[in-house]
Amino acid sequence: MKKQSIPKRVQDLLDRMHSSRPNTDDGGISRRGFIGLSAAAGVAATVGGLAVPPAIAQQAAKNPDVEAKNHAPQGLNEKTIAELQGEMKSGNLTSAELVAFYLERIAKLDRSGPRVNSVLELNPDAAAIARALDRERRVKGVRGPLHGIPILLKANIDTGDRMQTTAGSFALAGPPAPQDATVVTRLRAAGAVILGKTNLSEWANFRSFYSSSGWSAIGGQCNNPYALDRNPSGSSAGSAAGTSANFCAAALGTETDGSIVDPGSTNGVVGIKPTIGLTSRAGVVPISHNQDTVGPFGRTVADAAAVLGALVGLDSRDPRTQDSSGKFFTDYTQFLDPDGLKGARIGVPRQMFGFSRQADAITEAALQTMQDAGAVLVDPADFSDLADIQSFVDEFTVLLFDFKQDVAAYLATRVGLSVKTLADLIAFNNANADKEMPFFGQELFLAAEETDGFSDPAYQQALANKHLLGRQNGLDGVLDQFNLDALVTPTIFPSAMTDLVNADHFLGDTSSPAADAEYPLVTVPAGSTNGLPVGINFMGRAFSEPTLIKLSHSFEQASKQRRAPKFFDNLPPESDGFAGHNVALNRGMRSLHRPR
Repeated sequence: MKKQSIPKRVQDLLDRMHSSRPNTDDGGISRRGFIGLSAAAGVAATVGGLAVPPAIAQQAAKNPDVEAKNHAPQGLNEKTIAELQGEMKSGNLTSAELVAFYLERIAKLDRSGPRVNSVLELNPDAAAIARALDRERRVKGVRGPLHGIPILLKANIDTGDRMQTTAGSFALAGPPAPQDATVVTRLRAAGAVILGKTNLSEWANFRSFYSSSGWSAIGGQCNNPYALDRNPSGSSAGSAAGTSANFCAAALGTETDGSIVDPGSTNGVVGIKPTIGLTSRAGVVPISHNQDTVGPFGRTVADAAAVLGALVGLDSRDPRTQDSSGKFFTDYTQFLDPDGLKGARIGVPRQMFGFSRQADAITEAALQTMQDAGAVLVDPADFSDLADIQSFVDEFTVLLFDFKQDVAAYLATRVGLSVKTLADLIAFNNANADKEMPFFGQELFLAAEETDGFSDPAYQQALANKHLLGRQNGLDGVLDQFNLDALVTPTIFPSAMTDLVNADHFLGDTSSPAADAEYPLVTVPAGSTNGLPVGINFMGRAFSEPTLIKLSHSFEQASKQRRAPKFFDNLPPESDGFAGHNVALNRGMRSLHRPR
């Protein structure tokens, strides 16, 4: 592939990435430093060694029920969307009662009590909408599986109502968006109740290499409901944490590289990152039109699949959706098959193991579960150019160029804001540094501002390289070579401590091949270590969501690894999932892979 000429500030950041080394504290920013380690180094831990240690059991005994202590309702916890519909059909539950249930839990556990801090704003019209949908159910019947179901939205998704769309930044606060994002219009048409907006990594974590995932200027730090001193991962942190904590039936997040699947894993829920173009991005604060996508979180694969079906379809406001013509389904629950693993050929890219011994051990157990369920494992099934994907050069270049142009196009749709360009946003942050930049800066904004536009040969070459790496030399290549239905990898390491001073402690994840290719991922809970959930990623070809849903649902039914969080204040030091592990401080990819 050709070497492209890129702006000096961008090249300086890339040089720092490539000069950094794992296990150092020199401020290096290589996002993928640990991912290339051999699998042999990572799987030494045994599954038996991941049982909850005595320190965790002792803490649970001392604090047996945080929810009861805070007088939070629990009767509908872990109910699936289908079960909630059954309750409403029988007359045992109304949508208004369900909304009240979630609002009370948010008040007792998110706004006070343990303070997960996952919800930025509540919809003042939610109760009225629920009552109207209850009347409609009685008079006309139901619209579909989401009728009366409360759903939270990441705060970078427009709603043309009394709520705001801020992406966590005060720069976008004030006038609401003039109309719904297309995905919101479709949720409303399906009968969903938009319950509120969730906290997130500000600007979908595309502002600084030194950020703390889940932190925004408006919302502060979102916390992991399994251990509140742990990071929820980003950037769809609040959507994943809120779904896990039973603050909603499901939620929407966005992903550019890892920001659905990573928080899905660390918060113990299912996350579906759709193929680019399957769901519309119109009305969503962007990073990159090449990589941004909107997808659902659910506590089960079935719940996430039910929401996905309501989101899809062609949209004149987002030309990329034309790619999905003839390839989308309005009902993805039809692909739920408990025997879906039987005869499936699953590839295991061993190059993508090794960044976390705990995640590796859990994935090994998951692979055995798949094999026991009838899957054929092809192990190893490795990429030819994984090192180039993980170098992040081409993806990073594309994202920087895209962001400058795409954010200006989005700002042009907003009425009454003082900011119209990326330069305006940079100036706003400088003028409001005490609120916007108390912990980290805006290096990514500054680097993106130096880019010259989509006609720049450097951009065109990086985009071509990115597609080649992700597709022919990446996912399509390995799936074709080994005649595979999907690949399975660890999603990300167990949740690290939140660190606003030194930024995220990032060991590695596995979302980048799908990000480069612009292809789908599904993460599903696979186990836990020291009380912290760990998920696995199913990855496949473009528009292979039906296959990934079938496989992940079958694994979910065979393994049953979802566990509701207990809202512990912390994990005892001796139970730390990173004991004996060198932690790489990643400042590079962290922000891009929790993005959007």
